[in-house]
Amino acid sequence: MKTVRTRFAPSPTGYMHVGNLRTALYAYLVAKSNGGSFLLRIEDTDQERQVEGALDIIYNTLRETGLLWDEGPDIGGGYGPYIQTERRDIYLKYAKELIEKGAAYYCFCDKDRLEELRRVHEASKVPHKYDGHCRNLSQAEIDEKLAAGVPYVIRQKIPEGQTTFDDMVYGKITVDNATLDDGILIKSDGLPTYNFANVVDDHLMEISHVIRGAEYLSSSPKYNLLYEAFGWEIPAYIHCPPVMKDQSHKLSKRNGDASYQDLIAKGYLKDAVLNYIALLGWGPKGDKAEQEVFTLPELVEVFSVDGISKSPSIFDTNKLNWLNGEYIRRMTPDEFAERARPYIAQSVKGGSDYKKIAALLQPRCELLTDIPEQVDFFDALPDYDPELFVHKKMKTTRENSLESLREILPVLEGLGEWNYDALHAALFGLIERLGVKNGIVLWPLRVAVSGKSFTPGGGLELADILGRDETIARVKKGIEKLS
Repeated sequence: MKTVRTRFAPSPTGYMHVGNLRTALYAYLVAKSNGGSFLLRIEDTDQERQVEGALDIIYNTLRETGLLWDEGPDIGGGYGPYIQTERRDIYLKYAKELIEKGAAYYCFCDKDRLEELRRVHEASKVPHKYDGHCRNLSQAEIDEKLAAGVPYVIRQKIPEGQTTFDDMVYGKITVDNATLDDGILIKSDGLPTYNFANVVDDHLMEISHVIRGAEYLSSSPKYNLLYEAFGWEIPAYIHCPPVMKDQSHKLSKRNGDASYQDLIAKGYLKDAVLNYIALLGWGPKGDKAEQEVFTLPELVEVFSVDGISKSPSIFDTNKLNWLNGEYIRRMTPDEFAERARPYIAQSVKGGSDYKKIAALLQPRCELLTDIPEQVDFFDALPDYDPELFVHKKMKTTRENSLESLREILPVLEGLGEWNYDALHAALFGLIERLGVKNGIVLWPLRVAVSGKSFTPGGGLELADILGRDETIARVKKGIEKLS
């Protein structure tokens, strides 16, 4: 059986948006689930669109998410170099080989002619493509222009007929060659276009499976014609459905839609992000069909290409939030406390026990960035509306809340030890003595110590963390407000 070799070949043009990261993940999973190799190749031939620092973003994102490459620019390998601009001398040789085979040709058309052709096509409302003006130049004309130093590009010569190719997701696809453009293979600066370089590199690097977005389906016939012209073996194609922000719009790096960096900055955990991205357009089969939480090693175990859908996937923030919450719940208390600590510290500057605060947050937290707002009352009681004491479900009113706080105050002042167990025993003793439902006492306590209707934990937990003096002061403030 042929060794499985896949590649992730990003352009350093900005942040790693989720569609790119999903392509990298699927390429990694195809390789690793088959005992193969995963390569990183940088496609930087579009020099104008390069963004400073983008290369570091690619490296850091893949390392953070555990998608470690077996060969690449930084670690080398037997098929380098792995940066396209460092391979520039390779491509012209192969382009000239195509010219000799009659599958490519020199094109000397200048920008003015090409722009005029575009305007004519737009005015005529016909799809724009090159008109083949230089297709049939004589060898003497070509030699004369080359000798005179006339700038040129090298174009692919699309033959007549049809091109059929197989995709492991979309099946057999046939395209009429008349719809294909004589695309540029080598630009006037001597660098290859993406469409040419990726074919040459995939062949020379012995890539067995090409995983990319479905937007490249329309270009695949051109790639096949290049493979056939060279007499090279065509790799297996796996085209992935687009990731959409809604029913009509794709997630787009250019439109500033969700990138991996955005999601991490919003408080998502890297493992949850990777897990969610795996499920965007893919699902497990068999006894794992209902499972939704997967570690990366578990994904390697269960991944198969037949689980990839043809349909576009909607990026569902609610689903990602839920999944992130599941990952938070699975952390040990100490792990979560360390992850939550900087977010707690944004609001809690005093001496409150951050581990106790984290213990309250962990069962209720979906996003780390939600934490500062949830704990901003620990340092200082906010000004609040006494109407918060009114809770229909708890059957609390302003009047019975005032009565409860007046009963709570001497109980708290009389406590010997101040800890959760002592508070629990004392206040539940009060509830029993008063013969009321728990909420009649505990709801006013929660509001009085927090100034909020929603808090991580109830009044007992909050009082334990706030301590004796602060809790008693806040209960007195509640009595004052209600009086």
